[in-house]
Amino acid sequence: MVWIGVAPFFIFAALFMLLPSFSLLVGSFRDTQGHFTLENIRSLFTPSILSAYSISIRISLTTALGGGLFGFLLAYAVILGGLPRWARDALLTFSGVASNFAGVPLAFAFVATLGRLGMVTVLLKTLGVDIYEIGFNLYSFWGLSLTYMYFQFPLMVLIIAPALEGLKREWREAAENLGASTWDYWRMVALPILTPSILGAIILLFGNAFGAYATALSLTGGLINLITILIGAQIMGDVLYNPGLGYALSFGMIVIMALNMAIYYILRRRSERWLRR
Repeated sequence: MVWIGVAPFFIFAALFMLLPSFSLLVGSFRDTQGHFTLENIRSLFTPSILSAYSISIRISLTTALGGGLFGFLLAYAVILGGLPRWARDALLTFSGVASNFAGVPLAFAFVATLGRLGMVTVLLKTLGVDIYEIGFNLYSFWGLSLTYMYFQFPLMVLIIAPALEGLKREWREAAENLGASTWDYWRMVALPILTPSILGAIILLFGNAFGAYATALSLTGGLINLITILIGAQIMGDVLYNPGLGYALSFGMIVIMALNMAIYYILRRRSERWLRR
């Protein structure tokens, strides 16, 4: 009877996590005729596929760190910076909407804003500044990273805001009474407490960007060799149609995310050990 309460969780995990992962694993060892093959796994180590993994990891890491830093500072300003209540409510409302605003609408919004004929681009041209002449390109690595940041930092705000609210005023007052400066308080009290939440949020941001598909495809049209676009081409394409390779690519993404979770677990254990000292 004790397990009845958690049975829905295990059923959900089995249906939507374990079974799909097992299906990807099995499909990775099948060719287009359904026969057993190792060719799909060997193909993962070809230069083009390794490049796709590399670009996806670099974009995900860049936007996770950038969104994590910017989101943390923004959440700090609103939660602990003494801003009025309406500013906090407005930011959290915006963050809830923006963190789910992705795909084709987000790509179109950035093209209409920062594309070659976008509103901001044309406005800057009238002021004598051509952002494309000085090196900016919306349809490049950094342009796509900037687009991802639109939904990355609001997600960080939503995740880290409750952790910042959990910092008790008494802890800071006690540190100040013992002669600690603001830097000492954050270095020795606040940051060790927040480290597990920050690490978990960055891992979540990494996975959020790593699995993005519609935004990148709509914005770049496949010009950037992302692993998600490559998977879509293998599963739904007419020329590159090879579901087995698509399954193998997807399974490779699962392995990378599992490694990230393992790193997060190790870092969290170390931070908690440091906190207990």
